[in-house]
Amino acid sequence: MNPTTDAFLRDIWIQAGGDSAAIPHVEAFGDGCLPSVFAVTDLAAASIAAAGLALGELLSTAHGGDCRIRVDRRLGSLWFGSSLRPMGWSVPPPWDSIAGDYRAGDGWIRLHTNAPHHKAAALAVLDAPEQREAVARAVAGWSASSLEEAVVARGGCAAEMRSLDAWRAHDQGRAVEAEPLFHRRRLASSPSTAWVPDRDRPLRGIRVLDLTRVLAGPIATRCLAGWGADVLRIDPPGWDEPGVVPDVTLGKRCARLDLRERGHREQFERLLAEADILVHGYRPGALDRLGLDAERRQTLRPGLIDVSLDAYGWTGPWAGRRGFDSLVQMSAGIADQGMRQGGRDRPTPLPVQALDHATGYLLAAVAVRGLTERFRDGAGVEARTSLARVAALLTSVSATAGDRMADETPADGSDSIEYTEWGPARRLHPPLTVGGIAQRWDRPATSLGSSPPVWLAPSVVSHK
Repeated sequence: MNPTTDAFLRDIWIQAGGDSAAIPHVEAFGDGCLPSVFAVTDLAAASIAAAGLALGELLSTAHGGDCRIRVDRRLGSLWFGSSLRPMGWSVPPPWDSIAGDYRAGDGWIRLHTNAPHHKAAALAVLDAPEQREAVARAVAGWSASSLEEAVVARGGCAAEMRSLDAWRAHDQGRAVEAEPLFHRRRLASSPSTAWVPDRDRPLRGIRVLDLTRVLAGPIATRCLAGWGADVLRIDPPGWDEPGVVPDVTLGKRCARLDLRERGHREQFERLLAEADILVHGYRPGALDRLGLDAERRQTLRPGLIDVSLDAYGWTGPWAGRRGFDSLVQMSAGIADQGMRQGGRDRPTPLPVQALDHATGYLLAAVAVRGLTERFRDGAGVEARTSLARVAALLTSVSATAGDRMADETPADGSDSIEYTEWGPARRLHPPLTVGGIAQRWDRPATSLGSSPPVWLAPSVVSHK
């Protein structure tokens, strides 16, 4: 394992509560790296390895012995882009026609307008029609910082491009820098259970309730599904993410509930009472306002593994601000550093949405570590992190020059065909094995709302 991957992995694993003595069990192999001024491939390998270490720890705790963790750096980098290769059809573009980077009067700003209400907020502030050229003209009349604040105040999503130094001097940048990578605390114990990790499908019998959208959270739950967990994703009526759903719903069932409605909320509470892991990405306080605060969640399900994320951190003036990977890259200096160091004339983000993907694997790691702790003594665990804190991890390590990784070849894909709702596709081979166990998924990708909001019957998902 090269020094940069090792440095990332040690930081991640120790802050997740893991034993550093397990790190030598990891082999990260493969040459080349993604083209970036930051160590993106090393972050990919380290975050995937952390999830593998967590599963290895669970298996060792249950069955003894040590598990060898193998991570293919090149495949991991490819999965940080997309794992899906459609056959005769295409995934819709991930970006709305207005979303993107614009030159303001004194710098650059990014508007995130994929969600209709976020687009409406930006257009209202700019007093512009839904035409990219008109939006560009309107943005040019604003300072980047003033427009950022105006869009955010209107309920939209925008980020001024800042330098690394400017972000580190910013009140929110300082707050994020002072936060741990994971906020972790142990919770009330659960009644004893007979569940033991299966050697072949380690998370068989584990129920995961997924309240996340877009990328980081869905990547975490896709990872858990690959080890056999029953993952049930819940979205509100009308919500869709056509540009990412075919990639991230692999292995899951997807249902709809409107948690603002009493009957739907009661059904959610029944689901939560039988869940092992809850992964959520609601802004701080949103679940509280629905009567589902942390105390209520633990009352409904003692021993719950409660895992969450947000965009800009859990402290500071921007705690709870709406955000996405591409916006955090602008705020935290990543896009600016890419532009400056690459000699370009416009924001240069990472070649993949690495903050989302890395955060997803980190969430999977702390969720599985929570299962290990509960297996030992019955205690639940609460853990949370943020995209901005993962950005701080990435920018804390200088990238070393390396060869560009080899292009994808047909051999990188599986021979089996995945029959998704949109058409046939192939997946890339998974980049991770734990004790010789590779991830595999029991269901093809599916559309949101395609399943009822119920758990699989015990005859299908059983506690062994």
